[in-house]
Amino acid sequence: MERKKVVVGMSGGVDSSVAAYLLKEQGYDVIGVTMQIWQDEDNFVQEESGGCCGLSAVDDARRVANALDIPYYVMNFKREFKTAVIDYFAEEYLKGHTPNPCIACNRYVKWESLLKRSLDIGADYIATGHYARVVQLENGRYALQKSATAAKDQTYALYNLTQYQLAHTLMPVGEYTKEEIREIAKGINLRIANKPDSQEICFIPDNDYAKFITEYTGKIPKAGNFVTPDGKVIGKHKGIIHYTVGQRKGLNLAMGHPVFVLAIRPETEEVVIGNSDEVYSDKLLAGSLNFMAIDDLEGEMVVDAKIRYSHKGSRCIIRKINDDTVECIFEEPQRAITPGQAVVFYQGDIVIGGGTIL
Repeated sequence: MERKKVVVGMSGGVDSSVAAYLLKEQGYDVIGVTMQIWQDEDNFVQEESGGCCGLSAVDDARRVANALDIPYYVMNFKREFKTAVIDYFAEEYLKGHTPNPCIACNRYVKWESLLKRSLDIGADYIATGHYARVVQLENGRYALQKSATAAKDQTYALYNLTQYQLAHTLMPVGEYTKEEIREIAKGINLRIANKPDSQEICFIPDNDYAKFITEYTGKIPKAGNFVTPDGKVIGKHKGIIHYTVGQRKGLNLAMGHPVFVLAIRPETEEVVIGNSDEVYSDKLLAGSLNFMAIDDLEGEMVVDAKIRYSHKGSRCIIRKINDDTVECIFEEPQRAITPGQAVVFYQGDIVIGGGTIL
């Protein structure tokens, strides 16, 4: 019987390295691929950032592939990454939104582009080192199930994968804890067993988003007014790309008490400021919807919704108000519901679907 062929996206980190090992142990014909998406940084930044995109990642991944005795290639996805991730990131900030570039990268680069090329070369699946599990439900649909370890679960960042993509995806790491993955790596003598996880956005290693957006787009942010919800001007800000909903630090407003960003109004260049209790809301609207566990939302559904990666999730009722907009009403008010971020709906451990907060 011919072995199934799987292309493993290898970042040079411990998770994707062990994913490749586990799949080889399971009898798959494994090919390692590193996606070259952001290779214009200098060597110092590559080594310092330790992210998934620089030449240091290629070096580490190639060593692992040699150790596992699997074929290894570097594929150039620079154009796709620029369009789907970097352009999107900059445009969203200029609109006063707070985007999640990793979600866009997963959907349009790691899956759409890598999957197409992998199938073109005869692969049956692609695989990654994400902490999530792909399951097929009784209704026949594919969905994501939370990983075995809640502390590392990455289903939030994968909510917008399509049925076709899920049907051709393997995520072996989702059955393990991070500690178990590191132990497996040590057991097979991989030198990256203790390599730290990358934290920052890979193409902005210094975390200065505003500086990056200014340099990348050539657009100098316009100063504008800090205003109260009723429109009273209380100060000047240095441009909307410097702020996000819920932000407290760096506002430089002497109000005598803590204040927070409540909203950003790009059409008037205003940043709305309010008190801590005003940062909370019990409802949101979301668009650009993707459903996994169900074909579409009919009527109302009770779910747990996550409004950011680090959010624990909160009970809410969702219902459609038009073809591509869901209204979500929470049982308890939520802090800093942020336009541009994803909201992901769960029932138990299963991802129902999600969308972009409007």
